[in-house]
Amino acid sequence: MDLKTRALTKSIWVFHAATSPCNNCDIEVLDLFTPRHDVERFGITLVGSVRHADALIVTGVPNYKTKERLKKLYSQAPKPCLVIAIGNCACGRIMFRESYNSPCPVDEIIPVDVYIPGCPPKPEAMIAGIIKLINKLKGKE
Repeated sequence: MDLKTRALTKSIWVFHAATSPCNNCDIEVLDLFTPRHDVERFGITLVGSVRHADALIVTGVPNYKTKERLKKLYSQAPKPCLVIAIGNCACGRIMFRESYNSPCPVDEIIPVDVYIPGCPPKPEAMIAGIIKLINKLKGKE
């Protein structure tokens, strides 16, 4: 395992990209950082710039405007950048699949490393998904 991958498994800095969500997933993402769940104890921290991020959390359904912004965000992130799709909308567009303003799912815009479905997913599910991603990076899955 190289140095960058080993560092990613110890401390993941995440940037939250909201691509036209209903905000339920956003509220649950913020709940991860409250004292009840406190994912900062695992080294997971929200950062204000994608240029400082190790991972990109994507919520919501990409539309024509956010599609281009999501591509730009991903290109600005240092590589390797992990992508975590949170919620049914980010995972597969569910009820917006036939919408005129939803051109494609997140994984057709940028590569997604882990999908965490739910409407909205519980913080426990998000923690489990991130742990699976860490185990994947370590080569345990």
